Amino acid sequence: MSIRAVIFDYGMVLTGPPVQRAHDGMVRITGLPVDEFEKLYWADRHAYDEGKLSGTAFWQKFKLSTGLPLTDQLLEELNRLDAQMWTTSDPAMLAWHDQLKAQGIRTAILSNMGDSVLENIEREFAWIHGFDVQVWSFQLGMAKPDAGIYRHALEKLETRPEETLFLDDKQVNIDAARELGIEGLLFTNVDQLRRDLVTHGFDRDLLLPALPALPGD
Repeated sequence: MSIRAVIFDYGMVLTGPPVQRAHDGMVRITGLPVDEFEKLYWADRHAYDEGKLSGTAFWQKFKLSTGLPLTDQLLEELNRLDAQMWTTSDPAMLAWHDQLKAQGIRTAILSNMGDSVLENIEREFAWIHGFDVQVWSFQLGMAKPDAGIYRHALEKLETRPEETLFLDDKQVNIDAARELGIEGLLFTNVDQLRRDLVTHGFDRDLLLPALPALPGD
């Protein structure tokens, strides 16, 4: 069966790496060693993505967990930097999205995302509205790899699992999609994506993304 739709994860698929200066700013504000900051930062991230915590509540919980004397102003700055850290884009993948749309392929974003981060993305990036479907985890109260969030995306796209290709940078999310019959590819970079599309025969239905231009080209 032909591929009629492509679902993209947001972070590390449609985007580049997290903004380092924003990450460094958060570490600097907390004064924690980087490894300890990372452990505490990710401890409640899934709850944030599921909408059980707002961005403000996420950082208030971080303050309670660490016992740090963070003022409301510093908590607001942490929330701002956190959103900024994830507000990036990958021009090569966005160009491929436009190619797919021109080809008549339906497209979706399916992302584990908290409210404050999405607010910043919507302010900065008009391109997200070019996708036929946007599925943000906090709005549904569930996050990948919950099967329900994939089913929701399929319903919105109006495609069958076997007609749908899903790209994500985490194997656990790919595995969950495949259990539902969705075609899944683990994304690492555009060059690998091109090879995987050909290997699995998806190039019969989908144009291949162009390789990013090398410096000096």
